[in-house]
Amino acid sequence: MSLLLNPRDVDFVLYELLDSESLTQTDYYAAHDRQTFNAVIDAAKKLAEEKFAPFAAKLDANEPTFDGERVHVIEELEQAVEAYVAGGFTSVAAAAEYGGMQLPWVVAQAACAYIAAADVSANAYGFLTHAAINLLADCASEEQKQRYMVPLVEGRFFGTMCLSEPQAGSSLSDIQVRAEPTEAGHYLIKGTKMWISGGEHELSENIVHLVLAKIPGGPPGVKGISLFIVPKYRVNEDGSLGRRNNVALAGLNHKMGFRGTTNTVLNFGEGGECHGWLVGEPHQGLFYMFNMMNEARVGVGMTATVLGYTGYLHSLQYARERPQGRPAQLKDPTSQQVPIIEHADIKRLLMAQKCAAEGAFALVLYCAWLLDVQRTTDDADERQRIGLLLDILTPIAKSWPSEFCLEANKHAIQILGGYGYTREFPLERFYRDNRLNPIHEGTHGIQGIDLLGRKVSMQGGAAFAALREEYAATITEASAVPELTEFATDLSDAIAALYKATECALAASDQGEVNRALANAGLYLDAFGHVVLGWIWLRQALVATRSNHSSDDFYRGKVHACQYFFRYEIPKVAERCALIATNDTTCLDAQDNWF
Repeated sequence: MSLLLNPRDVDFVLYELLDSESLTQTDYYAAHDRQTFNAVIDAAKKLAEEKFAPFAAKLDANEPTFDGERVHVIEELEQAVEAYVAGGFTSVAAAAEYGGMQLPWVVAQAACAYIAAADVSANAYGFLTHAAINLLADCASEEQKQRYMVPLVEGRFFGTMCLSEPQAGSSLSDIQVRAEPTEAGHYLIKGTKMWISGGEHELSENIVHLVLAKIPGGPPGVKGISLFIVPKYRVNEDGSLGRRNNVALAGLNHKMGFRGTTNTVLNFGEGGECHGWLVGEPHQGLFYMFNMMNEARVGVGMTATVLGYTGYLHSLQYARERPQGRPAQLKDPTSQQVPIIEHADIKRLLMAQKCAAEGAFALVLYCAWLLDVQRTTDDADERQRIGLLLDILTPIAKSWPSEFCLEANKHAIQILGGYGYTREFPLERFYRDNRLNPIHEGTHGIQGIDLLGRKVSMQGGAAFAALREEYAATITEASAVPELTEFATDLSDAIAALYKATECALAASDQGEVNRALANAGLYLDAFGHVVLGWIWLRQALVATRSNHSSDDFYRGKVHACQYFFRYEIPKVAERCALIATNDTTCLDAQDNWF
């Protein structure tokens, strides 16, 4: 049994739940078939198991160091990254015209999920490079694509995203990095960026930093932000590397998890001219960067998911192999001990993990699949509808796995007991790594404000309405299946409670009480996410009941997990929504000097 992901579940989501094979009938993906999809996924699984997983603990214990001149990493990381590039994994989703494999994004995500599960911090270098490729593909000029994007696709360059600054954090309107125009066509970049993952290393020939900065004289706040390509080494017209570009490493940040990823403070233009090249139009940087950020947010959701998933599989194996205790009805102390998986509370902890990990995995791949369908459809109305679904699901896909797959890691540690709290097993590392995911790419609270303050009301509630149509179709189908009727009714009731809470919050906002309306946005995000996951689980159960689920343990497990989610998790929606509907101000009213 794989301890990274369940290959049977990967196939189930890709081919039974999402019918990803049908993408090969479109012109854009016509060069592929299910066999090529599986070949790439199998290669990723092999790479993950042979090159990434074996040194994950060593990388965690020996994080990168900086001697004042260069960053040093363990040789196993260098070897794994070299194998990743040699296997073509930087190119999996890039367009064929730029040297990419042009695989569907959903397949690329499924393949790279194995590598992330094997060692999430080592995977981060490729993760950020994929995001940089996609941003440049959408927003850069043809000359910039050839000079910077093609080497990223080839794996010769790696990429980063440079948003935060020491004084700004998530408040991007307050960034201070400046970009002074020159007559030569480039800009002079000056300032400091903070928390830049992959910001300095020697794992690639060059690093392409995508930097948010302000051009003097531009509009205030976020409307004055522009986006720049700032390479570690300048790139000559013939593609060769030029001189160092005065991007200086000020220091490494040392985090409780993700220890194998260099996390940096970067000074631009401190010791000489730092050249940057404008991407697209001036003052549109945040709009362009949101392409990368939204993808990164879904990617964070996948990262959180696979950490929860591998933790679940490790604890499941342990529960099956660890004998301890006896059934409660047996009083004889000399009777044989049973594996702890026989105890009801262990089953509860395992079922909670299964629901979180498998549910989140299906949700994130569903979002990736939507991107593929949006890319390939000729129907403009359908593209718009899918865009609305992605807009409203992105904060859920980022934050729900980050919260509840972290909770799953907690359950995994609990199953191992004292062993789970030691470095002898990887569960404590999974938990430490996963604790980052509710923080970066927009904290849980920021995602809640985005969802309640913007996404549910955008375009007159069009995104919320599009999602409710998806819910309705699933509920109608499930209502006709006796085994699932109960859950269809429960989901309908949860949606109604959420809708009422939404109306109450928006009414307060319309009356000018914005702070009050958003006071419980984090709680709203949790309730909304539970409804989405309930829908995802009902969809999985529908597929399982259409199959031979009565005699196949995999399908029976899917239906039972759906039952668990609806009986143990969905009831929490009504409780949360009841509080949200009152626009309660308990948290808002708390005063600084009361703490």
